[in-house]
Amino acid sequence: MKTRLTLLLSFALLLAACVTMSSPKGSPDELAFTGARIVLEANCVHCHDDTRLSTMPPIADTQGLAKLIATGWITPGHPEKSRFFQVVTFSDETPGAMPPTGHAISPREVQILRQWIQAGAKLPKHNVKLYKQGALPRSV
Repeated sequence: MKTRLTLLLSFALLLAACVTMSSPKGSPDELAFTGARIVLEANCVHCHDDTRLSTMPPIADTQGLAKLIATGWITPGHPEKSRFFQVVTFSDETPGAMPPTGHAISPREVQILRQWIQAGAKLPKHNVKLYKQGALPRSV
């Protein structure tokens, strides 16, 4: 009986630990932005960070993304109306396609950005710096 109780208690503690570890932390806006952040850091920040050309839209942090929203580049709730979304869905042969020259983002990444914009393009209340992740696009 004592062994069974010990085993049951151990299982309950393990289950509680797993639930705690897998529970997302952060504000709803931060959680909504997480998928988009991963896509942006892997595909966009390489060229659109703090060292970008002045003609390139800023994507180095959430303040830069807020400017894209304020100027209409990202239209919350309407991915297809968002120039930002349009350029990542262009084929490589289309002028203005992003990322340029044969480094198109995957259909799954396009879907993540679509969902983020469709849900309102929510950003965390505090500024979040974005960092280059993964391999550099061939065009860099």
